[in-house]
Amino acid sequence: MRATILVIDSFGIGAMPDADKYGDVGANTALHILESNQGKSWPTLKKLGLGNASQVLGPNLPGCEAVASPLASYGVMSEKSPGKDTTTGHWEIAGMPLEKAFYTFPPEYPSFPDKLIAVFKERTGLDILGNKAASGTVIINELGEEHMKTGKPICYTSADSVFQIAAHEDIISVEELYKLCEITRELCNEYGIARVIARPFIGSPGNFTRTAGRHDYSIALPSISLGEHLQNNGVKTIAVGKISDIFAGIGFDNSYPDKGNPACLARTKELLDHDSDDNEFVFVNLVDTDMVYGHRRDPIGYYESVKATDDWLADIVDNLPDGDVLIITGDHGCDPTYKGSDHTREFVPLLWLNKTEAGQNLGIRTSFSDIAQSLCKYYGIPSMKTGKAI
Repeated sequence: MRATILVIDSFGIGAMPDADKYGDVGANTALHILESNQGKSWPTLKKLGLGNASQVLGPNLPGCEAVASPLASYGVMSEKSPGKDTTTGHWEIAGMPLEKAFYTFPPEYPSFPDKLIAVFKERTGLDILGNKAASGTVIINELGEEHMKTGKPICYTSADSVFQIAAHEDIISVEELYKLCEITRELCNEYGIARVIARPFIGSPGNFTRTAGRHDYSIALPSISLGEHLQNNGVKTIAVGKISDIFAGIGFDNSYPDKGNPACLARTKELLDHDSDDNEFVFVNLVDTDMVYGHRRDPIGYYESVKATDDWLADIVDNLPDGDVLIITGDHGCDPTYKGSDHTREFVPLLWLNKTEAGQNLGIRTSFSDIAQSLCKYYGIPSMKTGKAI
């Protein structure tokens, strides 16, 4: 038996009822991407039932309409946890919903508390640039030249619970940047910050490019995650992409930290093509939809990124062994047609494919943790504390 969760990062499907608290009323990532790419479709996701899932909430997805007999069971999931970020979404998928949102820094300069920066300077011997909320590519272009002249790392945040450190690889090596992030991770624990992120880049002023050396440093897990629970019950667990980073490296027998969707999809296909006598669980994050296209408000690029995943899925779906499960979902929204450059508080789709079962309407699920509980049922192991199995 093998189950695979494929998280299309930021693939929201409509604003949640409490979106007003987050300034996200009217956001709908999937709908607005398709409306911005009129006449185009995601044919595999359509066959699986993405349009059916959207109709659970009401909207019709142009080019990805509901079908009479979807291949997968379909529905949408509401996030129980407060927040709209990667860590919150993935942790809830893994059976760890949050009762209290992660701390976020104010967006205006200076974003970071004076005490935090003072201790950072003391521990690292470095002053900083930035100290505000910003798009990563924008702040690198803004401060990259000064960083190269002074050697000061660029430290910035966003609407998410993050402390990000950007550095040119010729000024601060990737290894040195990672050491800075390890120190910062320790310092940020006091504030309840979800992630510290290393953001190395290369190039010259006016032509900077972020590299594949990104590394996320997660806050400690609050409880037993789905990965640990499966391990404790004899299931081999495998992480692809930034999954292991999100879970602080805990709960996975093997991790493949591949960078970018093409590499993650190639790795996942390699894993699924491999026959195994063991029970296996594969957890995949496809980051490009969020990092490259959502935050940069590029609906055309976002569509093409999902289309590449859709093309990949066509082969995977055709060759999925009977009894294996493929789960397709998101972790939050990031509507590329919406204001600003941040995530959006949205429902996410739930497509559950098992060829031995007829597709059914799963309705509106009240927690992402329904996935974790459903996988406990699938593997025939004890339940987790949260979620309701489908």
